[in-house]
Amino acid sequence: MDERKQAPAYEDCLDYTPTALSVSLARRRAAKLVAAWGHPELAGDAALLVSELATNALLHGCLRDRLFRVRITLGAAALRIEVTDPRGETVPWPRTVTPDEQFGRGLLLVAALADSWGTELRTVGKTVYAELAIEVASGRKASGVVGISHLGAT
Repeated sequence: MDERKQAPAYEDCLDYTPTALSVSLARRRAAKLVAAWGHPELAGDAALLVSELATNALLHGCLRDRLFRVRITLGAAALRIEVTDPRGETVPWPRTVTPDEQFGRGLLLVAALADSWGTELRTVGKTVYAELAIEVASGRKASGVVGISHLGAT
């Protein structure tokens, strides 16, 4: 069964105002939650992914007075980070940048760091997600989903 169809072990969802301060708040929250959920080794990567996706939402997907949402779920096989914004007509894609450009590398970082990432269009807006595979005790990445009951956010 697809992990996204099962209830995650942990889930956190919070709406943020479209300001630069919200990006740093979301980044710190993600790192703390992931560590508290038992995966401190993923906390830095999760923080970076939230930061890049939330910054893209702020710069390219937000409308005045419309919130953006950060949702983080931890399942048996993956940590999933989703950022939803109100503008579905602006779909992100990695672009080629020159060495002297200051911006434009965020999705390149997401693509390099995440095991998978993509965009899901919604009736209003879009969700951009990134997933990090969970390492099992043997050091191999999890290949399947085991039954986990919903424990709620910490």
